[in-house]
Amino acid sequence: MDYSTAKRVNQLLTTVYGDIVRVEELALRTSQFKDISLKEVHAVDAISMYEHKTTSEVARELRITPGTLTTMVNHLVRKDYVKRLRSDDDRRFVRLGLTRRGRLVYRAHASFHRQMVESLAKGMDDEQLKIIERALLNLEAFLEFASPTPNK
Repeated sequence: MDYSTAKRVNQLLTTVYGDIVRVEELALRTSQFKDISLKEVHAVDAISMYEHKTTSEVARELRITPGTLTTMVNHLVRKDYVKRLRSDDDRRFVRLGLTRRGRLVYRAHASFHRQMVESLAKGMDDEQLKIIERALLNLEAFLEFASPTPNK
C-alpha cells in the first residue's frame, strides 16, 4: 500500500470512529435516555436481552476490569436499566439482566448499529463485504495485540 493510500485510510478510520461516537452521544442526549452514557449503553448491549451473564463475562466482553464494571452496574441499577438476578440455589451467585428500560435502550442501540451496517453495505456484493470483514478482523487482531485486555 502506498503512503498516500495508507494516510487516507488512516484518516477515514479516525474520522469514522469519531463520527460514530459523536452521533451515538447526540442520539442519547436527544432521546428519552438522557441519563445514560455511551459507555453505559455499551454495557447494556454486552449484558444482552437474550441471556443473563455474570459480571466477569460482561467485563471480559467489554475489555474492562470487573471492578470497573461493578461500578458501572451500580449506576445502571440505580437508573433502572439493569437488575441483579440472584440464583435460588446459591444466593452468592449473581447474573445481570435488563429491566424494561434497559431492553428499550438495548433495542434502540441495536437499531442504530443495524442501520449503520446496512449503510456501509449499501451497493456492495458479498465478495466486497467479505473483504471489509477480513480487513476489520485484521484491525481487531492488531488492536487486541497492541492493547491486551485488563482481564488477561
